[in-house]
Amino acid sequence: MATSTLHTPLRAVAAACLLAAAFTSTASQAQDGAAYDPLRTAVLLGHGMAVEPNITYLRASGQDLKLDVYRPRGDGTARLPVVLNFHGGGWVAGNRESRALAALPYLQMGFAVINVQYRLANVALAPAAVEDTLCALQWVGRNAERYRFDLDRVVTTGDSAGGHLALATAMIPGDAPLANQCASTEPTWSGPYQNVAPKVKAVVNWYGITDVADMLQGPNIRSYAVAWFGSLPGRTALAKELSPLSHVRAGGPAVFTIHGDADTLVPYAHGVRLKSALDKAGVSNVLHTVKGGGHGGFSAEQQVAIFSEVQAFLRQHGVIAAPR
Repeated sequence: MATSTLHTPLRAVAAACLLAAAFTSTASQAQDGAAYDPLRTAVLLGHGMAVEPNITYLRASGQDLKLDVYRPRGDGTARLPVVLNFHGGGWVAGNRESRALAALPYLQMGFAVINVQYRLANVALAPAAVEDTLCALQWVGRNAERYRFDLDRVVTTGDSAGGHLALATAMIPGDAPLANQCASTEPTWSGPYQNVAPKVKAVVNWYGITDVADMLQGPNIRSYAVAWFGSLPGRTALAKELSPLSHVRAGGPAVFTIHGDADTLVPYAHGVRLKSALDKAGVSNVLHTVKGGGHGGFSAEQQVAIFSEVQAFLRQHGVIAAPR
């Protein structure tokens, strides 16, 4: 039997094409009753997308940290909204390849998608993951011309710990000390370090942790959070610094949160508290509650409904254009 030589992200995109074909076929038949050619849909989607995997954006803790870029080919001139995607796994597990299919809805909205690797706890304890994702945001700023990124339309997203990283990356001030590690990526070292991270316009937060300290002690203590900090001194103060709730401010990015009210890994209260704080600060936000929903694992129908609302939210905030 022949063995595929496609790199994992490329295999994921191929699978995404087939998934898109299935969804498009179902939608088309429902709308006009006509048969639809899923093969044609898959071919056209694949033909219209470019993939660049395994780009090193940072070297830290003795390893090269990688990201993959998925983007519409376009006419070579139009600027693209861009979304950075961070995988979940409690900061202790997971990989970016497992979340490659999360790119698909955004590709269909016209985004360029950056799928990001970051250091896990077995490589470096907190705050390493946040330092890395802040550097990934700077990478977007440094490479905007090459990839046609529109730096006025940057979005972050992720699930669980990835949701936390999406929020933290968007909400922690660009001049915070946590971004100092990124100075090593300066193209030339002869001049002053310049933080070129764009301002994030919106966050799509899938049941992310919003109060990290809450997970280190008390009734909501979770082993993955304890493992991320290990025996670090001053871990409570550091956890507060890494918590999105500590960085809510007027003028911050718009936030769309999805959270199941029966989530046992990240308490639903984290989404509720974030919404309350954002409301108080006057920041546009939505909390989409999945009734009876756990830690992800939502049905296909629920996912479609959520992404429909996400798309409308991003249009409302000028990230993507309204349909003609």
